Amino acid sequence: MKRSPLILEITKTALLVIDLQERILPVMLDAETVIQNTLKLVEGCKILNVPAYYTEQSPKGLGATENRIKNALQSDAISKMTFSCIGAGDLFEQLKHSNIKQVIVSGVETHVCVQQTVLDLLANDFQVNLAADAVSSRKRIDYETALQRMRANGAEVTTTESILFELLNICGTDQFKSISKLVK
Repeated sequence: MKRSPLILEITKTALLVIDLQERILPVMLDAETVIQNTLKLVEGCKILNVPAYYTEQSPKGLGATENRIKNALQSDAISKMTFSCIGAGDLFEQLKHSNIKQVIVSGVETHVCVQQTVLDLLANDFQVNLAADAVSSRKRIDYETALQRMRANGAEVTTTESILFELLNICGTDQFKSISKLVK
């Protein structure tokens, strides 16, 4: 029997954290939940050796990435002025060159930078797994409408915990124990 091609595989997956910046987070719905779930994704990806990238939208205006997330990522942000991450330097080319076919997405705002990035990733033949509990907008209607639109256009809308266990694939390993501790 074969497995669904929609199931995430650690060898062809990357995490993309979009614009979780100091000055915009205070006005986001459930900002602390988004931060905590993004941290779980980052730490889970570290455990599983899945690469992670993060962007900053107009950092002079919106500030740096939230400190806990920046410290967990331990790499440099990719600065952008476009809403979509398609304008974040050569990020999409880097993903293709690294044989990444599946991209996990978290960040803000759901209906602007996240949605435009997801639609562009889909247009460039990436499978997108959107962590619905790790994205946010200022208004609930914008958040909900964007999730519906992205799902209708082919994004896999799921949750942080689902993503981590899908990447994990099997239980009984040291990685399983570490991921289980993360999601509790």
